[in-house]
This record gives sequence, structure tokens and C-alpha cells, in this order.
Amino acid sequence: MAEHNLGRDLTLYTLGRIALIAAVTVLLVVFGVPLLVAVAVAVVVGFPLGLLVFRGLNERVTAALAERGKDRTNTRERLRAELRGEQPDRDADA
Repeated sequence: MAEHNLGRDLTLYTLGRIALIAAVTVLLVVFGVPLLVAVAVAVVVGFPLGLLVFRGLNERVTAALAERGKDRTNTRERLRAELRGEQPDRDADA
């Protein structure tokens, strides 16, 4: 299983998306579009563009979040079993 660094990848992805929106905003302002309109258009255009530009990073973040969710679900189920008085399944943790 690949090692994921969720914090780093999520930070890079977020900063990349913000930078993309800022770049589109600056480009529109240079062409004479009012700032507020430029920001609104950049946000709308930035969402699908960010998915294309940062596809690999998006996939890493998604995989890390899915793995984290699976680990949390397994831990929750193990704790619930212990609260019911059941013996923890040693093979499930391995």
C-alpha cells in the first residue's frame, strides 16, 4: 500500500487552486474586467480547470481520504464491538 501524506497533498492542492483562481483573476483584470466580476468568473472557471490541471494531486488526496475513512470505520467498528462485550478480532487489525 502506498504511503500517503494527506496534510502535504491537501495543502498543495488548496494552494494550487487558490493560485489558479488568482491567476485567472489577474488575467481578466489586465483585460479590463472589473475586479469583483473577475473574481466571480475566476472562481467559476477555476473549479473545472483545477480538476484538470491538478488531476494527479486530486487523485492522491482522494485516495488518502478514502484510506483514512476506511481506517476510521474499522476503528469505530472495533470499538463498538468492544462496547458490546465482544472479543476484538485480531485478524481484522492486521
